[in-house]
Amino acid sequence: MDLAYREAYVMNREAARMRLVETYMETGSIMETARRWHTSRNVVRKWVERYRDDGAKGLGDRSRRPHRSPSRTQAQTEDVVVEAKKATGYGRKRLAWYLWREKGLVLSPHTIRHILRRNGFTGRKTKRKTFYPAHWAWEEDGPFALAQVDVKDVLDKGALGTKLWDHLAKRKLPRYQWTFLEGRTRLRFLSWSHEITLTNGLCFMGLVMLWLRGHGIEGEVAWQTDWGEEFGGSNPQKLHRLQEKHYAPLGARLARIPLGRKEHNGRVERSHRTDDEEFYLPFLGKVQTEEGLLNKAAGWMYYYNLERPHYGEGMDGRPPFQVLRQLGYDLPQQFALFPPLVLDRISADWALRGGNDLLAHYNNVEGHLSPGQIRWE
Repeated sequence: MDLAYREAYVMNREAARMRLVETYMETGSIMETARRWHTSRNVVRKWVERYRDDGAKGLGDRSRRPHRSPSRTQAQTEDVVVEAKKATGYGRKRLAWYLWREKGLVLSPHTIRHILRRNGFTGRKTKRKTFYPAHWAWEEDGPFALAQVDVKDVLDKGALGTKLWDHLAKRKLPRYQWTFLEGRTRLRFLSWSHEITLTNGLCFMGLVMLWLRGHGIEGEVAWQTDWGEEFGGSNPQKLHRLQEKHYAPLGARLARIPLGRKEHNGRVERSHRTDDEEFYLPFLGKVQTEEGLLNKAAGWMYYYNLERPHYGEGMDGRPPFQVLRQLGYDLPQQFALFPPLVLDRISADWALRGGNDLLAHYNNVEGHLSPGQIRWE
């Protein structure tokens, strides 16, 4: 007999085991059976004993799952993890942080991964379709080469719910949030407005660029935006004029994401969800005036940039400003505290005076807080 047991096993497991048992019954010797089938005596003994105990059924595969798993997470804890996953949609790293902060439950990301897999959360992602090349944040190794910029419509009933939606509308609070997100570190600067206009867009760009230049940040900054009119729309001649007159003098370059491909600005889009979950939903109902919104916003930006852990690519649970420092930027904390304001209040001055003395006006806007005055509750 030249056929080895492992070869027959590959062809048909149960048939191979049965032939092993038949050879033993013929020879009456475990050693001889093992010699004929080129396998070990332990393998022969295992299947002969199982056949004696359970007959042909004993030759089938059995589960290798242990009878006891003393280190397995308790069912009650697993339920908490699964409910938190459904409520937040967080990945395992952010979920570990969330459970520790909100539930006092300390679990490693690896443990959470196993729990989610056991409960049907496979983490499989839809394969990205191939399309023409574009600019992605992770293509930049250094900060301030690329910024993802977007405007968020805060008056979103789906995100806020009816009660907060009514509150924002009745209090006539600013409806639009302007977001500048530095692509490498996720450091953000925010402003608000009642209207979404090109003048407000230029004013926001000027404020941010003057803030960067005032803190010694050099080099061209690509402002990657969608095709909204607040950033120039889609007319090539208009975009060229905006670039030459407003963006280029401040060292900025107006860039565009492909039409319909918001994933190119995925980091700023994702940050808007964080705004809803951790800022607007908990605090908007307590805000009664524009000044109240700016006060809360100052605290929110302090927390977001300086304290809040981030778990995106290259972040490893570190706040944006800490990542910036570790990349070699020796900047004071004040840099991360871009003062919030309502653009409508000053954009007319920007349009009329060209923004030359905007920072002086900006630093005296009513409601502006110094770092020592920031309160985050």
